[in-house]
Amino acid sequence: MYTFSIRPYILAATFFAGTISGFAQDNLVNALKVNASDNSKASFQFTEMINLENTSVKNQGSSGTCWSYSANSFLESEMARMGKQPVEISQIFSARNTYIEKGKMYVRMHGAVTLGDGGGLYDVINMYKKYGAVPQSVYTGLNYGTQKNKFAEMGQITESILQAVVKNPNGELTPNWEAAYAAVIDSYLGQVPQSFDYNGKKYTPQTFAKDVIGINPDDYIQISSFDTTPFYTRGTLLVPDNWSFEQVYNVKANDLTSIVDNALKKGYTVAWAGDVSEKTFSWKNGVAFVSDKKFDDMTPEEKADLFNGPKKEPSITDEMRQKGFDNYNTTDDHGMHIVGLAKDQNGKEYYIVKNSWGVTNDYKGYLFMTKEYIKLKSTAIMVHKAAVPSELAKKMNI
Repeated sequence: MYTFSIRPYILAATFFAGTISGFAQDNLVNALKVNASDNSKASFQFTEMINLENTSVKNQGSSGTCWSYSANSFLESEMARMGKQPVEISQIFSARNTYIEKGKMYVRMHGAVTLGDGGGLYDVINMYKKYGAVPQSVYTGLNYGTQKNKFAEMGQITESILQAVVKNPNGELTPNWEAAYAAVIDSYLGQVPQSFDYNGKKYTPQTFAKDVIGINPDDYIQISSFDTTPFYTRGTLLVPDNWSFEQVYNVKANDLTSIVDNALKKGYTVAWAGDVSEKTFSWKNGVAFVSDKKFDDMTPEEKADLFNGPKKEPSITDEMRQKGFDNYNTTDDHGMHIVGLAKDQNGKEYYIVKNSWGVTNDYKGYLFMTKEYIKLKSTAIMVHKAAVPSELAKKMNI
């Protein structure tokens, strides 16, 4: 019997990814529809253990902006945790400002950083610090008649502008290129409001961030787990979309789930970035796990049965994590929001994860991800510093 019920945010009852282009995002979603079973939902019996407040599921459309959707969803849950009434924060305001800063970095680095729609979870925090925030109703990013994001044309044009600037045909950069670049972005996404009315009061993006959302951006950290940095110290996250060379805390694989568990138990949600391209990730069925057998070695019957009930998983080690990252089996291709904890009929625990691909799957936009999947396929998580277990916080010098 299915005993789990996902609740959208209910006020009275009581966070790198998105790194691929809009075209690739559509292809990924379509590909993941293949990894599915018609009988999956009837084969799992999920029981809710923790379900923290979160706002309604959104749809990022044809844009690689899941990093902005997931991190802003995380901030909305932070508002609820602090006793505030959550407001839908404009995801495209965060993305637009990231594109401006990414363009500047691209030129400064002579074109040697990644472009495209992608970004990292902490981009939202950095843009919040610099630009503030606005409600989604004030800045939708839908400035040319579409009902959903569709960024491919804009991306092609802005990339060509930046490439021309890097080639430096005048022999010296003019002061005009930044204005020209921003003007193209704003022609697609809309002009950023200098001030606006919200609930009968006038705000700027900075005052809205301070007075309405009210988070302290310095309270949030990113955490990862790779051997490129000594454990419990900080280092640069080595993924292509870390265009700002943001540093993260480095912990062991088992620490990742310890941090997520502690966060959820203390009432904090978690923003997540990682890989969803595995054959054992099914968007349609809303289940992600690690198989103890390679997909290519499975029989047709085993492949057909992948999502028909719980399966045995290997125990993930730091060595397995690193190998998957180094050989490109683990890539930074999506961002989502961990909002709760559930268990299946065998007592195995899964994280309840909110996605930004609409509500078309078996669990209306949510999915269940095992702890071993988190250990193996995460590239980074973002949490409030207070969500880190005290013994780990001490090791990390937080």
